[in-house]
Amino acid sequence: MKEQVELHKDSFIEELKDFLKIPSISSLPDRKEDVNRGADWVAEALKKAGMENVEVIQTKGHPIVYGDWLQAENKPTVLIYGHYDVQPEDPLELWETPPFEPVVRDGKIYARGATDDKGQLFLHIKAMELLMKENGTLPVNVKFCIEGEEEVASPNLSPFIRDHEEKLTADAVVISDTTFIEKGQPAICTSLRGALAMEVKVNTANTDLHSGSYGGAVPNSIHALVSLMDSLHDDTGKIAVEGFYEGVPEATEDLREEVAQVPFNNEKIKRELGLETFFGEEGFTFQERVGIRPTLEINGITGGFQGEGLKTIVPNQASAKISCRLVGDQNPQAVYEAIQSHLQTHKPAGARIETEQLIQADPVAIDSKDAYIQTAADAYEEVYGVRPLFPKEGGSIPIVEVFASVLKAPVVLMGFGLPSENLHAPNEHFHLENFTKGIETAANYYTRLGNQ
Repeated sequence: MKEQVELHKDSFIEELKDFLKIPSISSLPDRKEDVNRGADWVAEALKKAGMENVEVIQTKGHPIVYGDWLQAENKPTVLIYGHYDVQPEDPLELWETPPFEPVVRDGKIYARGATDDKGQLFLHIKAMELLMKENGTLPVNVKFCIEGEEEVASPNLSPFIRDHEEKLTADAVVISDTTFIEKGQPAICTSLRGALAMEVKVNTANTDLHSGSYGGAVPNSIHALVSLMDSLHDDTGKIAVEGFYEGVPEATEDLREEVAQVPFNNEKIKRELGLETFFGEEGFTFQERVGIRPTLEINGITGGFQGEGLKTIVPNQASAKISCRLVGDQNPQAVYEAIQSHLQTHKPAGARIETEQLIQADPVAIDSKDAYIQTAADAYEEVYGVRPLFPKEGGSIPIVEVFASVLKAPVVLMGFGLPSENLHAPNEHFHLENFTKGIETAANYYTRLGNQ
């Protein structure tokens, strides 16, 4: 397969460039037609790869693209998920080259969506195409489910999965939307934290007030908000919300040992981030804090006068945005209600509080010893010469939990990106070495599954 990939890599890169030229930004209404173009492009790529029953399925938002090939009798069925939508390009002035005019420099392809997720998705399509060309058939049954709303939290994919469980049923779900540990060190993520996001609004008087006439005698919304936000953690970094840790699993020695296998340099990260020290729950390492422990972060605070100069007021409104990363059996709704109760209990006199939930996603944990994951590790090791590690990711991919719980299938997170590739940032790029080796690894994986 390596020779086949090498033979076709230039044409594959040109095709990837065409894909990356489409500004399929799902969050911007004026890009709707471009998102539709992205869906159509993916559908044609699936047909070219030999997929059958290819559909562009309309939703209340952006389309889902489906295709399958189900002629491998008595062989496993693999569902491949990815997304063709991308983040906005802002800030445009920080891009060295236009974000939707792909350029290859120093062995990397630069464009919005290069690593998140068009490059990583496309390598699976090309793997199928090469397997079909080489053998006239595929070693496994294949289904593709590719959405255009991942960057806006997949509002329509979750109900689609639940409504089309039989259509999507599979023995394993394969997703390439994660990263290596570092260049040359593959990784198969085996844990993703859940998510809860909310906004807290504090109101006091019915209008802003003159600080000379009223200051010191009326409640200040920003003072109240700051006091509330400070109450959410204790002095040791532990979250002080009663009931918050319900469902958090014990950090066993085996779990901590698995986390510690992933190389990490505390001092290097401090230097890179310009920090003197880390912060967080006492008794846990940096990797444990971001991988196996829950968090509560204040993402932004707004209130009072924000313009240039000074305006001497007692502000009557202030707000904060909060996000939590959840683990184990934590229930996002229960956590939301616990925070609501905490805020009401600790609100200063004269403050009225409103809360609004913005995002909710369950945590997901995957057994690294599962046969489908270990076979993926074998494929990586054959191509890269290094066996993958099994990190616990601090981020969230909400749809992973939906696939796992609805389809009752293991989710294999076969990432090919690198942490340094500026996903969601200016000058996003994808290393072409991982694009070509990714095609080879994916083909190797599906072949191994078919031979088991």
